[in-house]
Amino acid sequence: MQTKHVVMAGLALLAASAAAYAGPSGGTVSGKVTYEGTPVKMKPIDMSGEPSCAKMYATPQLAETVVTGAGNSLENVVVYVSAGAPGDAAPSNAATFTQKGCRYIPHLLAFQVNQELKITNEDQTSHNIHPQPKFNREWNKSQPPGAPPISERYDQAEFISVKCNVHPWMHGILAVMPNSHYAVTGDGGSFSLANLPPGKYTITAWHEFYGEQSQEVTISGSETHTINFVFKSKPN
Repeated sequence: MQTKHVVMAGLALLAASAAAYAGPSGGTVSGKVTYEGTPVKMKPIDMSGEPSCAKMYATPQLAETVVTGAGNSLENVVVYVSAGAPGDAAPSNAATFTQKGCRYIPHLLAFQVNQELKITNEDQTSHNIHPQPKFNREWNKSQPPGAPPISERYDQAEFISVKCNVHPWMHGILAVMPNSHYAVTGDGGSFSLANLPPGKYTITAWHEFYGEQSQEVTISGSETHTINFVFKSKPN
């Protein structure tokens, strides 16, 4: 009987230690990004200059500078904590930017400062990847079919436009984030930033065509705050 009490006490101590280690989950900021007005119409991409890619599509693909969804939702918006977030280390896994069908997948890739970036080529043609940063080191590398992934890292946060010097219609965005508190809107325009410790934060929504907006939020515990961003559509 005494042994049973010792075991039970040990289990209780382990449970308490695990709870203390896990700590509070913090607060959450969530919401939706939409637009008002008439969205910009994207033009079809002419890939006739690269038949190996053109044959991959039944119909011409559209540029992805502005992608909208149901309920006036806006995709490819980076929502992140631009001020007030605690520092954290970059994850050990790599972020992958894929070239397939002479397009960048995803069109916008978000990852952290000092996180490994891997760029792959799944096409039958060569590509020339040319990110154009303002604050980080600029580079321009060729990647033939079947070549190993290109590995790079960025040490400063910024939004970087990427182009292919071989295929002028190829355009993407590398969103180098200062911390792990970010999200990229998909179909529906929703976002969620979880595990924010108590404090005052600036939440910023960034879009490559419509610009950026910011709102301030104060987290006091484990509550959820709902904020929304509405971008006004610019004429073509």
